[in-house]
Amino acid sequence: MTSNKEIPFYTMGVDSGSLTGKAVILDGNKRIVSHSVKQLGFVSEKAVKLAIEEALEKAGLEIDDITYTVSTGYGRKRLAIAGKNLTEISCHARGANYLYPDVKTVIDIGGQDSKVIAVDPEGNVKNFAMNDKCAAGTGQFLEVLARALDVKLSKIGELSLKSDADIKISSMCTTFAESEVISLVADGNTTEDILSGMHRAISARMKGLVGRVGLQSPVMMTGGGAKNIGLTTALEKSLGVSIHIPEEPQIVGALGAAIFANDFATGLRKKVEEEEDLNKARGPAKDCATCSVQTIQLNSR
Repeated sequence: MTSNKEIPFYTMGVDSGSLTGKAVILDGNKRIVSHSVKQLGFVSEKAVKLAIEEALEKAGLEIDDITYTVSTGYGRKRLAIAGKNLTEISCHARGANYLYPDVKTVIDIGGQDSKVIAVDPEGNVKNFAMNDKCAAGTGQFLEVLARALDVKLSKIGELSLKSDADIKISSMCTTFAESEVISLVADGNTTEDILSGMHRAISARMKGLVGRVGLQSPVMMTGGGAKNIGLTTALEKSLGVSIHIPEEPQIVGALGAAIFANDFATGLRKKVEEEEDLNKARGPAKDCATCSVQTIQLNSR
């Protein structure tokens, strides 16, 4: 009888994020065959479609070659080809564990939210804290800031490291970010100094989020924010730890989804135990006056 390892089959994870679409394809032994990241606007179905198409093309596969697909992210329930849709919390934890089995804390700064996840040795979620009702400190926030300063988003991290000033940023609200930047420029502050101050402000905000979960090393950072060296450097200084950055931090959620897809396809998993709790964990609308964050504690299994 032929063993499962000799049967070629593939699973796919798709992360329909707030600003990008990501796809990862694994073979039957959970090895990464291909991946793709596309950005075309807010929860863009076209970006997701292009990411899937590119991942398939890189792998030399057709969609019919995929045995099982799991979707995650903001638009996860809109992907018709997905057999299951799971929250990004579960998928980021699983993907981070795959890339770095010793990881205990995952910090994810995405396009529209930020989250901190405590991960057990099997890649399950122990507990997490998240800010998903306010864009302060997220990719959208940094895009607004870069636009206001007339700087490419990809350059703001490097520029911020050129500053040794200690500017205090009084407002972290995306709605007023542009006005804040204009005022800082008018006061004679340089672009580098403003960016440095903003990265420190974001790291201070994330430190509070980390504190609600409890910092445990090793730490990994995922999401588009992990590509910003100014932000990662500020976070390392604020937290007092080294942060592991994966080679492609934006695909970690899709990778976790692909791993779950493999488990479902091989019968290793029937359901995700924490999924129902996570879906109920979004909480009430954000109170911008208090700028609080939501904390969720999951029961250990």
